[in-house]
Amino acid sequence: MNATDYIAAFLAENGVTTVYEMTGGMITFILDSIGARDDITVVSMHHEQAAAFAAEAGARMTGVPGVALATSGPGATNLLTGIASCFFDSVPAVFITGQVNTYEQRGVSGVRQAGFQETDIVALAEPITKSAIRIGAAHELPEALARAFAQALAGRPGPVLVDIPMDVQRQDVSVLPERVTIKAPTTPDGVPQALRMLMDAERPVILAGGGIRTSRATDLLVAFAEATRIPVVSTLMGLDVLPFGHPSRVGMMGTYGNRWANLVMRDADCVLALGARFDVRQTGADVEAFRAGKTFVRVEVDDDQMNWRLRPDVAISGDIGAFLGEAMARIGDVEWPERAAWGQTVEGYRRDWPDAMELGFVVGISPVEVMQAVSSVMTDSSAVVVDVGQNQMWAAQSIRLAPGQRFITSGGMGAMGFAVPAAIGVAHVAPGRSVFVVVGDGGMQVNIQELETIVRLGLPIKIVVLNNSCLGMVRQLQDELFDSRYHSTMWGYGAPDFVAVAEAYGVPARRITEPGEVAGSAAWLAADVSGPALLEVVIDSATCVRPKVTFGNPVYVMDPTPTTEHEREGSS
Repeated sequence: MNATDYIAAFLAENGVTTVYEMTGGMITFILDSIGARDDITVVSMHHEQAAAFAAEAGARMTGVPGVALATSGPGATNLLTGIASCFFDSVPAVFITGQVNTYEQRGVSGVRQAGFQETDIVALAEPITKSAIRIGAAHELPEALARAFAQALAGRPGPVLVDIPMDVQRQDVSVLPERVTIKAPTTPDGVPQALRMLMDAERPVILAGGGIRTSRATDLLVAFAEATRIPVVSTLMGLDVLPFGHPSRVGMMGTYGNRWANLVMRDADCVLALGARFDVRQTGADVEAFRAGKTFVRVEVDDDQMNWRLRPDVAISGDIGAFLGEAMARIGDVEWPERAAWGQTVEGYRRDWPDAMELGFVVGISPVEVMQAVSSVMTDSSAVVVDVGQNQMWAAQSIRLAPGQRFITSGGMGAMGFAVPAAIGVAHVAPGRSVFVVVGDGGMQVNIQELETIVRLGLPIKIVVLNNSCLGMVRQLQDELFDSRYHSTMWGYGAPDFVAVAEAYGVPARRITEPGEVAGSAAWLAADVSGPALLEVVIDSATCVRPKVTFGNPVYVMDPTPTTEHEREGSS
């Protein structure tokens, strides 16, 4: 079998149905072999970064490693942001790059470059991959691809890069591809101790991080929360483990979290942390204030992550799904405490701090109102895909996810330009259902070229552009720390007419500027489920993300200043 035919057959054998790419000379043989098959769709993008984001989003939805291809040199280096996004957010992916012929490579000669577009992508990618593999001959391919898929999926998932020279692609492979299998995770130690601590606690909380989705343990988490009647606070990456109306759902905690969720975390006496990284956006700068008065039980598959920033009282090393499965088996018919007083406290905080109130007086359209209107029309959509910036936090604070609906965003990498190409990846693995995008005017411009991909493929992607005519997250920081000197956020920054641009690409588009237009325009956006549409929402440039933890304060001390009596007492 020709090497590129082997690659195509291997991908199909291992459940890959879509690959994303931007073509180039060094991957033409691979694309030709994949394109000859009827069981894999090749999606041609307009930038390799966009191809990487699309592959990432598909993998988040399905658990099957996403696959993106790029040619050597600039094609390969353009993948790096997407590779890093997969690495930081624990997404299984395999990136395949073409390389110049082996006889055109610089080797140990000391020259900077031998072949045209020759670039050592393996060395560049090593710090942001679980493994970066350089292929020297075709007989190495079977073991390398099998190892790439196994590493991408095992333990804490992540990306693997495989770099294949052009002449190797034309060689033969003497074996047939096989399906890669991953050993089932073993039950971690410490489950009985964790259950006893939660049972004995007066104010327990489950902190749901992105690791729950990574381990495909969402259903187990829901069952465990319902059986134990413990409230669930989520991180940004764990936002979609429970739908909006679920009785166990509290909200998102952290620097830009819902204030009521941060207050619940403050008052908890025992926290079961499942796949949460405890980075500074979760804990705030004052880690000791975050952990004061409570014990932490932490379930984490990555031992290096276990003691990072916050050392748990009980460390349970292993797969979250295996932990929850064993916990459910042990619970049996045990009647867990109802904890009515704790439930009333949680509901009191939520009642006292509604998200619309946090913004205070808003000139023009409120982003909270937009999120609620969008939520009301997207109940049948597969996902809401959110970019990075103020739009990300407004969505995370106020979007109302329906049962089974996914919330897909760039967490650890925080890459502007993520949402539009990621929505393409979601649309391919959830055909027949619309995908909603929330993006700012800054992020929209990073990968705006992929509107052509959406139109060409007829994808039902509905884009909400929150246009505040600035890079708002940094602008808000400049208000706080730089006396409102708006370098590069408002001064020297601009955006196009998004309606005109969308229509030029063939996307139906509207712009709204008044609050009274929000509900009707949201309905228009969702009306045609067969194709794309874009709604530009003009937001006042001074609108801020509220609430927000102010710099250096504990995570429960948020701007605006507290006004309710019980929060003033707790913050003093």
